[in-house]
Amino acid sequence: MLAAERGAAANTIAAYRRDLVDYSGFLADSRRSIATVPADGIRGYLDRLATAKLKPSSAARRLSAIRQLHRFLYAEQMREDDPSAAIESPRKPRRLPRVLGADEVSRLLAYAASEAQAAEISPGERLRRTRFHCLLELLYATGLRVSELVSLPMTVARSTEPMIIVRGKGGRERMAPLNGSAQAALRAYREQLETLNQAGGKWLFPADSESGYLPRQMFARDLKAAAAAAGLRADAISPHVLRHAFASHLLQNGADLRVVQELLGHADISTTQIYTHVLDERTKAMVRDLHPLNEKED
Repeated sequence: MLAAERGAAANTIAAYRRDLVDYSGFLADSRRSIATVPADGIRGYLDRLATAKLKPSSAARRLSAIRQLHRFLYAEQMREDDPSAAIESPRKPRRLPRVLGADEVSRLLAYAASEAQAAEISPGERLRRTRFHCLLELLYATGLRVSELVSLPMTVARSTEPMIIVRGKGGRERMAPLNGSAQAALRAYREQLETLNQAGGKWLFPADSESGYLPRQMFARDLKAAAAAAGLRADAISPHVLRHAFASHLLQNGADLRVVQELLGHADISTTQIYTHVLDERTKAMVRDLHPLNEKED
């Protein structure tokens, strides 16, 4: 059902499989079955997870998989009830995404640009540095997931349009606009590929890997090295942190939450609402600065 009706990604299906295998194993140990387990049986499973000190976020994810399973069984009339309906999700502490300041991102981009333009380096090294600069500019300009970024097709480099088409989770496509800096970095990278006769392949960032494109772990490693060289905390930077920076900086500058949801490729607005702390701060600032009854300093 997840694959055929919802178009879920392979990683999503694999995660559901792992969670449900663990759940069914618990039921087997308890001499219960998925077809007859009551709500108390599910609560017993959650109690076991808590005893094992599983994080609330991980327990909530497993409960979500269990809910989907029992809803499916009920909808298909394979059970007369849904025992998961009355189960409350484990409380997850609110986690705000770690965000880089705009000045920190600018410092990182400037470092990558200067490294790509350094004199007296080999053609292969220039290609590597130009590729990294291009990856960085594209990531901050679009807020792509790192898996979406490294798997971009070569057609992106050949296009002259100020936006790209991204295939995200579940095969859903969306448009991602490119700013001037990202377009310039993309052109410079394409020129390096053409100079070395490497522009004819399928992937924009080809690599000698099983997938045929740059592994996301390699980009993450290079990003941390660049952050350290630029005088930033390497342990505070990752591709996902830059994705958060993209969203937070847009909201700080007045973007609508629905627009950011579309750009990030979130299927549900609730996923994007983790950024409402940015909106809260912006609202407070607007009231402070614009309300006519606020006292102003002379």
